[in-house]
Amino acid sequence: MNNTTKGVVIRHAIDWALAHGLNYRVPLTFSCSTQAIPEPIKYAATHAPFALTPAPFSKTCFQKARELQPIYNELFHSISKDKEFIDTAVKSLGNSDNFITNLYDIYQKVQKEGTAQNITLGIHRSDYMIHNKNNEQTLQQVEFNTIASSFSSLSYLTSELHRYLAKRQIYPESCNIDEKNIPFNDSFLSLANGIAKAHELYGVKNAIVLMIVQPMERNAFDQRWIEYNLFEKHGIKLIRKSLAEIEKEATLEGPDKKLMIDGQEISVAYFRAGYTPNDYPSDIEWQARLKIERSKAVKCPNIGYHLSGTKKIQQMLAIPGNLERFIKDQEKVNFIRSSFTGLYAFDQSEASKEALTRLTKNPDDFVMKPQREGGGNNIYGKDIPPFLAKLSDKEKEGYILMDLIRPEVQDSTIVRDGNAEDFKVISELGIYGIYLSNSEDKPVINEQGGYLLRTKSNKSNEGGVASGYGCLNSPYLQ
Repeated sequence: MNNTTKGVVIRHAIDWALAHGLNYRVPLTFSCSTQAIPEPIKYAATHAPFALTPAPFSKTCFQKARELQPIYNELFHSISKDKEFIDTAVKSLGNSDNFITNLYDIYQKVQKEGTAQNITLGIHRSDYMIHNKNNEQTLQQVEFNTIASSFSSLSYLTSELHRYLAKRQIYPESCNIDEKNIPFNDSFLSLANGIAKAHELYGVKNAIVLMIVQPMERNAFDQRWIEYNLFEKHGIKLIRKSLAEIEKEATLEGPDKKLMIDGQEISVAYFRAGYTPNDYPSDIEWQARLKIERSKAVKCPNIGYHLSGTKKIQQMLAIPGNLERFIKDQEKVNFIRSSFTGLYAFDQSEASKEALTRLTKNPDDFVMKPQREGGGNNIYGKDIPPFLAKLSDKEKEGYILMDLIRPEVQDSTIVRDGNAEDFKVISELGIYGIYLSNSEDKPVINEQGGYLLRTKSNKSNEGGVASGYGCLNSPYLQ
């Protein structure tokens, strides 16, 4: 589209985003003469970064990702309950990662004491890219997230933005965008519905939901939509607290260890923080995490689920025989395995030795990952060999090596903070998953819960929207 037409589309898109809550918090820049203003009011809002048009995406790969999700849900639920497998994974890391060591310490304490709540709720997101090789497209998993999977609300709003612009014919005819090729995204309600069902299983009508958040959360509106949907659709109240606030205000009451805050019983503790070492600046935050894990509240995720989402577990699942430990149906095993890319530990296995030989010859074919979430943590290509050279063998245990997925490069306009810029981009698809089991470990919910598409410059190695690397987008199925 020409610049004049593009300007019209951009103005429509920004106004729609601001009017419909497709927003981020930003700090106010003016100074205030009084200290009486509470902290949240010191924020303004801007639209979240988004792509102006949806991204062409393989319909076959999109459908496969959706079909994979319930199987992945079952798989990670089983892993979260397999102490031997988790023990093996964490111990193989040695003492290379203090963050994982501290999580594992909580896991061991709760295992020894006995869990106070057998209802489990997993809200996941499995992330994929489409690998292009010899004109063939294959769906390959980037990672599986078991804690604080974000953007379920804003991704829904992004797809609705694109559908609106297409339906209103604000896009020019030359774009040839038909809203019917932008799939409906049910991520807006799926997470709240899962939490509401867990609340129902908890069985205390007047209990409330606790969302654990970061103190200076920019992505608060994405989270608030879950809060509003819980109340408006299910009549359930939600409160937001940081880990430090929880340690100060929360108590465990009675022999069943009810989690109480301000006299209110907590039914579900839903983590949107706690996935990075930065969320634990002191022992106070670690004590809060332990308090939550020891409580009767349904944890989303519990500590077993959290540890199951480490990159080490992802790498171990690629070892022949490990998938079969959890999934007995060989067709499902083959279906899951078809989404794997090459994953390697820094150990003495033949697969790892072969990968390191390839790394020496072609470093650009690899990415190196620590046991971290949140974006900005990976090492790519030619940066890997010098980084490895600085690490001891013990420190290397905290990383995995992964074959680099090479998606198709496309053209896109990214709109951020009111400014639009054209880029060569690549995209990553995430599929949300909801898994809820009752106190007898019987599945109550096992479903895919909508999608997230993130787009970034092909020159950027990271793609986290909240980390400032990418933008929200929608798939245009072809």
